[in-house]
Amino acid sequence: MDLFDLMNDVKKMQPLAERMRANNLDEFIGQSQIVAKNSLLRRAISLDRLGSCIFWGPPGCGKTTLANVIANTTKGNFIKLNAVSSGVADVKKAIEEAINQQKMYGKRTYLLLDECHRFNKTQSDSLLPSIEQGIITFIGSTTENPYASMTSAIVSRCRVFEFKPLLNEDIMQALNLALKDKQRGLGIYDIEVCDGVLEHIAELSAGDLRTAFNALELAALTTNPEADGKIKIKLSDAEQSIQRKAMSFNEDMYYDLLSAFCKSLRGSDSNAALYYFQRLIQGGCDPMLLARRLVVHSSEDVGMADPNALVIATSAMYALEKIGIPEAMIPLSNAIIYVCEAEKSNSVVVAMNDAKNDAINIKDDNVPSYLKDNSYASKENKLDSNNYKYPHNYGGYVEQQYLPDSLKDREYYKPSSNGYENTIKQIRQKKGKK
Repeated sequence: MDLFDLMNDVKKMQPLAERMRANNLDEFIGQSQIVAKNSLLRRAISLDRLGSCIFWGPPGCGKTTLANVIANTTKGNFIKLNAVSSGVADVKKAIEEAINQQKMYGKRTYLLLDECHRFNKTQSDSLLPSIEQGIITFIGSTTENPYASMTSAIVSRCRVFEFKPLLNEDIMQALNLALKDKQRGLGIYDIEVCDGVLEHIAELSAGDLRTAFNALELAALTTNPEADGKIKIKLSDAEQSIQRKAMSFNEDMYYDLLSAFCKSLRGSDSNAALYYFQRLIQGGCDPMLLARRLVVHSSEDVGMADPNALVIATSAMYALEKIGIPEAMIPLSNAIIYVCEAEKSNSVVVAMNDAKNDAINIKDDNVPSYLKDNSYASKENKLDSNNYKYPHNYGGYVEQQYLPDSLKDREYYKPSSNGYENTIKQIRQKKGKK
């Protein structure tokens, strides 16, 4: 066996998700909001003019794949590190290589850092001078919000591209390509996929193409061929490969049940909400989807009438995330009952929408001078800042204009008389507020 055959064998042993990675922009699936034709990122990659950037998004949405596309497209040197296993010494070695490539061949160096949010301040600081001097073009890949999880010095020198979970049609397109591809995919097998299989895998992968590829490959490789040699993947095989049963109702019924669940929460009918919750769960619905709806309704329909509703709903979602089903069904049911039985008010939603409307249509940025930041204010504004009334000097509240002049009489939040909002009204009345 020669080296070429050995490399082919190693390639065949790689997971389907790895073998099917796009090699160029034409093969890349999804993320049309950032890689569409004539988009800034696509032009920068095609012209080899990409600056330092951070790819931020959920697992399996194409961050690393796009970085590999850049590696295949660029004429520059490409170094890949993982923040989990790499340290300052690895960074220094990469920088030395980049300097040598620049001096000897005039090549720029791209440094891909997977899981870049795992780099601490010391590790990040070791990269900073090289990014500033253009010695390396940094490409970070992370599932965490870089504005919160990374040092601001690195983030401020990069353009952040937010990746979204892949759409079901994107995932199904990729799965169909894998079934046909004889070089990298499953095309060498005689596979027949029954109705609903790819749809089920796409739906349950929740935008994660890696999960979808793994499920399809597992189903294909563990299904015994029929008498004619054909591998027939049934819905039951897909359910086992992705460990979730297909929904026992059609799409229309699914949305009807989900709508009934949400409206039962709003309508304070805990019996109905519990039933629709269980019907959706037993039918194959993702519990996290219902937990998210519960959190939203705790603010949308309960709001400030009972602020504890949001605390209990988010706690139930946290319990689901940490302990899973079936145990988390108890805190979820607890939260459903609480949200249903709580006093209701949509005052928060009304206030939010009214404020948003003014922010879009009026856009008055003439902040009263006594509210401005003194650290950079003009001499005139610094003198005027003496007019600011510090509320704690007046017992915690003092009447004072905070909105710009054109909006000074706006009243966005109007508490109802329900639940805790009635208490808010009483507190406002004591302060002499509306």
